[in-house]
Amino acid sequence: MSDYYEILGVSKGASDTEIKTAYRKQALKWHPDRNKSAGADKKFKEVTKAFEVLSDPKKRQMYDQYGEDAFNRGGFGGTGGGAGQGYQQGPFNVYTNFGGEGFEGVDFGGFSDPFEIFEQFFGFQSPFSRQRRTRRDIYEITLTFDEAVNGVKKTMIVKGEEKSFKIPAGVDDNMRIRFSDFDLQVRVKPHPYFKRKGQDIYFEKEIPYSLAVLGGVTEVPTIKGTIKLKIRPGTQSGTTVKLHDQGIPYPQTYRKGDEYVIYKISTPSRISSRAKELLRELDKEME
Repeated sequence: MSDYYEILGVSKGASDTEIKTAYRKQALKWHPDRNKSAGADKKFKEVTKAFEVLSDPKKRQMYDQYGEDAFNRGGFGGTGGGAGQGYQQGPFNVYTNFGGEGFEGVDFGGFSDPFEIFEQFFGFQSPFSRQRRTRRDIYEITLTFDEAVNGVKKTMIVKGEEKSFKIPAGVDDNMRIRFSDFDLQVRVKPHPYFKRKGQDIYFEKEIPYSLAVLGGVTEVPTIKGTIKLKIRPGTQSGTTVKLHDQGIPYPQTYRKGDEYVIYKISTPSRISSRAKELLRELDKEME
């Protein structure tokens, strides 16, 4: 059995920063483009697999509790499902079919190509990457913000045939989904007022000056509906409130991102003479 902590050279209590630093060091040491020794490729993949588990809080928790078996097909909790079936990989439901006949879905809960992880981490493409090793057809599909957040069933023409398949909830712009004989490049239209960063969403809420000073209650939208938030007296412009688990789902997991509400104090462009008088009195009172 492999010890992922030992592979990265860190202790079991290592922080996220220590794990990332250790991966950077080990990946550069064993990358086949830099290390020509026998077994470098295998060692590099082991290092990347260890990093993928230990850098994810839920996977790390499962590894600490059950060991490597939690991530092996047919291991702890596994059913060893065949092609086109779902199987359980630790706490993650992994699907090899999104609903279209002959379609093999991307494994969102397992391990990706280590060379692609290297490219994301270090910012340049490895000559060993899957894109260079395998030529695949790429199709593009455009989704609305809501479709990307909630998941959707789509039908499109693939190689002259009409195919239906499911897009899992939580996909993001530029995400690529791998099927058996082609890749699906996802494009997501922007939302009119939500801004997305990964699985988190940001919303700027304008509040009147009086509400910011006196405090009160305001309504804000989430991806599931409108909720009420209490505003504390003396709230400053730029104050940010975190709404836990009100963000976008992580594909094929039970995890969700968060929503961040950023308060902006609204300043009217025109006010009445009476309002000006009251503001002058307020200014004197504040002094």
